[in-house]
Amino acid sequence: MSSAFRILCVVGARPNFMKMAPIMAALSALRPHVDVKLVHTGQHYDVAMNHQYFEALGIPSPDINLEVGSGSHAQQTAEVMKKFEPALDEVQPTAVLVVGDVNSTIACALVAAKKGVPVIHVEAGLRSFDRAMPEEINRVLTDQISDLLFTTEESGEENLLREGVAAHRIQFVGNVMIDTLVRNLPRAIPAATIVADAGRPGLADGAQGYAVLTLHRPSNVDDPAVLRTLLETAAAIARRTPVIFPLHPRTRGMIEKAGLNHLVEGPNVLLLPPMGYLEMLGLMKQARVVLTDSGGIQEETTALGVPCITLRNNTERPITVEQGTNTIAGQDPARILAIYEEVMGGGGKAGRVPRFWDGQAAVRIAAALQAWMQNGCQTS
Repeated sequence: MSSAFRILCVVGARPNFMKMAPIMAALSALRPHVDVKLVHTGQHYDVAMNHQYFEALGIPSPDINLEVGSGSHAQQTAEVMKKFEPALDEVQPTAVLVVGDVNSTIACALVAAKKGVPVIHVEAGLRSFDRAMPEEINRVLTDQISDLLFTTEESGEENLLREGVAAHRIQFVGNVMIDTLVRNLPRAIPAATIVADAGRPGLADGAQGYAVLTLHRPSNVDDPAVLRTLLETAAAIARRTPVIFPLHPRTRGMIEKAGLNHLVEGPNVLLLPPMGYLEMLGLMKQARVVLTDSGGIQEETTALGVPCITLRNNTERPITVEQGTNTIAGQDPARILAIYEEVMGGGGKAGRVPRFWDGQAAVRIAAALQAWMQNGCQTS
């Protein structure tokens, strides 16, 4: 295999970073050598936070930074496409590798496909079956124009086959998010350190443990009535169990706009700024329960064996419910509190770690790509 093979990897938002770190490491370890380039679209544009993630995860500095920034979904997707095309022309890669379901994923995949450059999609086939979610549109369309599709769970292949994707383009490799978790778990920042640094020493030490809450999806934070309901429910939990709440900037803004600050100012609620990866991993690792609307956190809690209450009516990661520790609660306070009581009374769902969530998914991806390139970039 010639060193002329070049893979252009794309990241755009922080969930991408956790997925790309092990992939780049595995690709860089291939022999003969494969040239691996990284482009950061700048979809998440907090420079300090991005640097913190890159440093913590050992990701090399991007070869190209498109610095796209914020905007509506259409504006952001269009801007990524405009800026990615010249980068693609400059690098002349053998293939473009995208991960996940953010706007950068579909934008870069679409540019590559239109220019005849093979697209590799890691985390393919996940479906919530909710077309109101922008991420669902991104997933479906990216999968349709990808040449190689790597799935994290068996349901992904079933979804892809049903949508007409040829079986020889699909490979079940496992979950690269868990590769990053396994590698970094010994380095996770203890919860006691985090709360002490926030001026609340001892908050995480009580007999009831603590809960972690994250909220960021528009369906939960953009409607003041829904946001109020969820924060009132969190406040009810906090009367018994301390709630640690890393606050997404969008969520903080909506809480202030809706005049709901009083609901998160109780003595048993700790508001934190957005967490770095090692800090968030430490909080989840030791939590009694996690309440979230994040897809990635559903996976991480399953891998950690920590009960998860998902504040959505669906999930694109059904294996976390079928085999893992996740329970779908939606936005119904009674349902959320009932699941919380089950956790506090009996420990919640025990679950198990799904197949191929073993820290070796990226190695399997690299081996598959090596075989693909040796076969002239053909899947059959």
